[in-house]
Amino acid sequence: MACGCVKLVCVSDDEEFRSIAEAAFDLARAGEGERLIRFVETGLPVDLVNGSGDSLLMLAAYHGHAPVVRALVTAGADVDKRNDRDQTPLAGAVFKDYGDVAAVLIEAGADPDAGTPSARQIAAMFDRDTFKA
Repeated sequence: MACGCVKLVCVSDDEEFRSIAEAAFDLARAGEGERLIRFVETGLPVDLVNGSGDSLLMLAAYHGHAPVVRALVTAGADVDKRNDRDQTPLAGAVFKDYGDVAAVLIEAGADPDAGTPSARQIAAMFDRDTFKA
């Protein structure tokens, strides 16, 4: 049996890796930051995406988990990584009105004009003050 290793996480086949990846996506959605970061620290790519192109960061942002977003950013996640619908984590946070998540992403350098629609466009559509001075 062939074994492809990613640091300390050994994966014997694609099915096992998909199972690990799905668990990581679930942790991001649920806000289980400590467990998720352990996956990343042992070799899971921080910018891993699901079948829709949603990264771990996108899922954490869209579900309102600011501490997980901060941990993923600290671990090197791409703050402007777009999904298959050209949406960014910042746009998802603004759409869901998660100001604390948006603040973490902006502090980390997320581009408010990236994606379609952009976070700035979403804020204007819903009259959110995310980018008002």
